[in-house]
Amino acid sequence: MPAAVEAALATPLDTETVLAACDALSRALRNPAHRVQERLGPHLPEGTDADREQLLAELAEFLGRASLTRKLRRELGGTAPQRLSRPDAKETVYEAWAPVGLVAHIAPGNAATVAPLSVIEGLLAGNVNVLKTSSADTFLAQHLLAELAAQDPTGALAERIIVLRFPSSRQEWLRLMCAPADAVAVWGGESAVEGVAAHVPPGCRLVEWGHKISFAYVTRDAFTDEETLSALARDVCLFEQQACSSPQVVYLDTDPGDTEALHAFAERLAAALAAQPAPAAADRALDPAEYAELTTTEHLARLEEHLGLTRVLAAPDGTWRVMADSRPALTASPLHRSVWVKPLPRKDLIATLRPMRRYLQTAAVAGSRTDIAELCALVLAAGATRVTPVGAMTAGYAGEPHDGVYALQRYSRRVAVQADARFATTACLDDLARPALFPPPTGPLLDKAAVQDLNRGVERSDAELYFRSGGSTGKPALSLFTYEDYDTQMHAAARGLLAAGYDPARDRTANLFYCGGMYGGFISFFSILERLGGVQMPMAAGSDHRATAEMIAAYEVDTLFGMPSYLWQLLHEEADLLRSYGGLRKIYYGGEHFTEEQRRTLTETFGIEVVHSITYGSTDLGPLGYQCTESGGSIHHLHADLHTLEIVDVDEDRPVAPGETGRLVFTTRARRGQHLDRYVIGDLGRALPGRCPCGSHAPRFELLGRLGEVMRVATYFLNYRRFVAIAGERLGHGGELQAVLTSGASREGLTVRLERGHAPDPDRAREAFLAAYPEVRSAVAEKLLDFRVEWVDGADLDRTATSGKLLAVVDRRR
Repeated sequence: MPAAVEAALATPLDTETVLAACDALSRALRNPAHRVQERLGPHLPEGTDADREQLLAELAEFLGRASLTRKLRRELGGTAPQRLSRPDAKETVYEAWAPVGLVAHIAPGNAATVAPLSVIEGLLAGNVNVLKTSSADTFLAQHLLAELAAQDPTGALAERIIVLRFPSSRQEWLRLMCAPADAVAVWGGESAVEGVAAHVPPGCRLVEWGHKISFAYVTRDAFTDEETLSALARDVCLFEQQACSSPQVVYLDTDPGDTEALHAFAERLAAALAAQPAPAAADRALDPAEYAELTTTEHLARLEEHLGLTRVLAAPDGTWRVMADSRPALTASPLHRSVWVKPLPRKDLIATLRPMRRYLQTAAVAGSRTDIAELCALVLAAGATRVTPVGAMTAGYAGEPHDGVYALQRYSRRVAVQADARFATTACLDDLARPALFPPPTGPLLDKAAVQDLNRGVERSDAELYFRSGGSTGKPALSLFTYEDYDTQMHAAARGLLAAGYDPARDRTANLFYCGGMYGGFISFFSILERLGGVQMPMAAGSDHRATAEMIAAYEVDTLFGMPSYLWQLLHEEADLLRSYGGLRKIYYGGEHFTEEQRRTLTETFGIEVVHSITYGSTDLGPLGYQCTESGGSIHHLHADLHTLEIVDVDEDRPVAPGETGRLVFTTRARRGQHLDRYVIGDLGRALPGRCPCGSHAPRFELLGRLGEVMRVATYFLNYRRFVAIAGERLGHGGELQAVLTSGASREGLTVRLERGHAPDPDRAREAFLAAYPEVRSAVAEKLLDFRVEWVDGADLDRTATSGKLLAVVDRRR
């Protein structure tokens, strides 16, 4: 076993691998026609068909991506807790949750789902897991975990799951199982824990999930409330009190001498128990030890009636019993619908219960809002670990602490790496060590219309944040996010900004992206800076360029975030003020591109030292790529922890050869609310071979325009970016450029609009385009195209109303 553990731990386990396999198994368990249910059927515990269906439904709910991602976020802070990231972006210190190594799970014999679910918790923490089930158990755990491993094409889960089945009396086997473990998780009572603890080696973490006692506390306001009594009865009868969270005692907020109130409440609770459905025949079949404890407890309580200490109310058929006891001390119940009722004034609550704090778990409180608030503090101080309303004691929620701790933290170690200044632009240390590997995506390609159809099917609970695209390539489209998914994406974009050289400790930033109309630009970059802890002036893009420039100077801004077209206008309209201020050093842009000529102007005219893409992304997919300090132009790294990238042929749905240009196809991985698989985003690009000089293993790609920038004009395909390149190379044009398509009586028209102040004479510009672009020259010579070049003020160029982005191609043809 030690050799197998060492081999498995040599390669870290990505939580996405676990999540994908669990979610696939969850979907199979929800599908009655799936063969998984047929294969598991013979191994389910005895019970009615409804009981078996409920057990499968509970397993499916736990294994679903939504539940597990929420659990990861609550317990370990994120969906990729194993990655060494910077908790404080201003420091080159990296922290992560690392697996303890090998976790040995000793499962109980009375809870069918505990064993496999405990192993899954160990997998989420990245561990190798060895599980021992009872020899009296069915093979449900073995078969369920085998089905889970079968859902993982990487084989990583199978390497981390070992399942054994033998009786605890085989002490030598138990010792051998625990000897190489780094943590031992044991489920059971004190004797079970003691039996395992004897085999736990020094330094090994013992994780006890022992039996606990839960109780209800009822204030005077609720003594006669029928709804409270019915809810208490349901808590007692559900699971026949076999759950640790089932109530064994009901405390009343009254003095021990108030026997009249005590007995009256006991009678009302007895009536409520009698009104509950009778237990199933299987639940009434007690083994000799259980029967002995039950009858002994009841007979002793009846004997004490003669001393005036107790009063027993029981069903004629023995299916339930209420034992009123005037002594407040906590007493365990023999279970099987047996409940104590005791007096305990709140002033004595801590003194009475705290001696039993090791055994306390759930407290249900019934009373007014003020009473509940006060009593929560008291019962938690006494040692209880959870407080619920009556009627909800056995209910829980995804990611809930268990017995006062988070399970995933018990199966993990918090590790840290301190690095020097050479790592200032490295946000995640793992990127320098290994690439992120995920199973290849499958299924059909999706276009924007298909994604909008998917949006209409998103659950309302998963649609917490609504964004609309800028509409630069068509009608604005709606994108839906959960806040969890949004947070994950903003953290990823923040890591990308660090890679591009942003320094949150020193840079003073003006956020000049557009805001309003449900557009996400300004909001997203506000969130990114918030997560980085960067200094931010949230100005937003406004029409009053003078006021914006004055604020930049007044607040000593040295870094600008914004759209290239907006930043270009701002800098040139307020050139005198901004040059005299002289404090601008960095520009991070998004949504568009600066040409090489524009970059030269920014450097030579305005003294800008750093010009980098702030992110490459889309409204619906979020951040897709980022630039490092070694990347320029349109070259980006893939956010490989969020997405996988394929490049397919422009005309056919097949992969292109390495290095060839094609359509970019993204599959998002780290997203709960909306699954976008194989989304054709509309951009063209090519993969770049080899590892980046920055050292990151994240794949690189070069953006080469949008499909919409290729114009079918006068029987020719013309590329907008070709016009931009010619303008910069042949004309030294550093301003904006827009192509306008029109239809005439006899031929189509193409007008190239150049921003005034940066453009040469239109006639000279026209000749340059004709000389450098053979297809345009041929279309004009064949009298198929009217081609013109004109000067235009930057403010008169067509832009999207929401984002302010320049419309590269304006098609006015009918």
